[in-house]
Amino acid sequence: MTIEYATIAGGCFWCTEAVFKQIDGVVSVENGYIGGHTSNPTYREVCAGDTGHAEAIRLGFDPEKIGYGDLLDISFATHDPTQLNRQGNDIGTQYRSAIFPANEAQAEEAKAAILRAQEDQSSPIVTTIEGPAEWYPAEDYHQNYWEGEGQQNRYCLAVIPPKLQKLRKRYADRTKS
Repeated sequence: MTIEYATIAGGCFWCTEAVFKQIDGVVSVENGYIGGHTSNPTYREVCAGDTGHAEAIRLGFDPEKIGYGDLLDISFATHDPTQLNRQGNDIGTQYRSAIFPANEAQAEEAKAAILRAQEDQSSPIVTTIEGPAEWYPAEDYHQNYWEGEGQQNRYCLAVIPPKLQKLRKRYADRTKS
């Protein structure tokens, strides 16, 4: 199996991780930080908004099962790409909507995905295409968050289930059984 990688920011990484762990063809999801100017940032530094990094996910996926463009379409359907530097009550550049292509083919597909997504929006999409940028994995306690501590976190309990409901409604054929 060939594995390719996609790096996407769409608000809180706990929320995006929970969505993409449900997708058939996604073989790994890692939470982390990208797009900033500090080496090895910590969660506290990123949350303070001073590093320039976005909370993001790095997806390992099997391109024989799901395409890069499909992953971007799912991202656009499960977060609000029209909110500049925020998702709901999470405010700051660390919560920006951004795509970090690994190569020129992904960059072209990102442009096409933004155009597709714009058809479903009444406000302009503000998602940026950024990169290349250094990826920094988040601290261990942020990994697999929804499956563990997230089940006790009121923020996660309020935000993640509606995202998963949107996912299952629109992309039931793409989710793991």
